[in-house]
Amino acid sequence: MTNLQEEDVSFEEWHETIVRVRYSETDKMGVVYHANHLVWFEIGRTEFCRARGFAYRDMEENENAFLVVAESYCRYKAPAYYDDELLVRTHITELRRRSLRFGYEIARLADGKVIAEGETGHVVTDGAGRVRSFPAIYSQLLAVTPESAIHLTQPPTAERVPEETAPD
Repeated sequence: MTNLQEEDVSFEEWHETIVRVRYSETDKMGVVYHANHLVWFEIGRTEFCRARGFAYRDMEENENAFLVVAESYCRYKAPAYYDDELLVRTHITELRRRSLRFGYEIARLADGKVIAEGETGHVVTDGAGRVRSFPAIYSQLLAVTPESAIHLTQPPTAERVPEETAPD
């Protein structure tokens, strides 16, 4: 599967990540400051990628490919407060040759209330900021379910662990 077609990709698979609202993320009224929702979107998409076998750093270091945020949208539906546990749900809404879009939903775990939903659009660039094509392996990993992902980010093996940290 080297040339992904849009019809080959299932956009129904959501990844779920739990975050807890920190005190520093709230304003004087004790409500989460609005910009933090975008941070939680970033956490969601980072974990979405990890669940599919790679970290952003892998793409940057191995392929000189960067996912630049070109646009973001967030609709605020209800407040969140200090110490709330939130479920960040993330999925891909569009995967193209040089771009992709993620969709998000954030809900309070205690009552299931959706507090925000949104989307981010990303363009693939090289290190100099020139638009480029998505590296094939990463577009393939994004298009599969987490269970079938080939993991590029591997934990250290005994051979790769430096001697001073290797177990006895």
